[in-house]
Amino acid sequence: MSITQQYLLDSYRARQLGEPAPPAPGAHDWQVVREWHDRRQFHAVLAGRPAHGRVRLALRRWWSLWPRALG
Repeated sequence: MSITQQYLLDSYRARQLGEPAPPAPGAHDWQVVREWHDRRQFHAVLAGRPAHGRVRLALRRWWSLWPRALG
């Protein structure tokens, strides 16, 4: 059974039972890839390697606010 057939069967069953339909296949793929990338960057920072991209920006923002939070 293909993923499309399984999705159609699950949607049919949900509609018969009055439940919400499951998410379409591939609906959250980019979010998963983005979170995986962020996790790799986070572990790179913990290992002492330089961060790049969104993690670096978040760390820079956090670091710039740090002295203000203390004083």
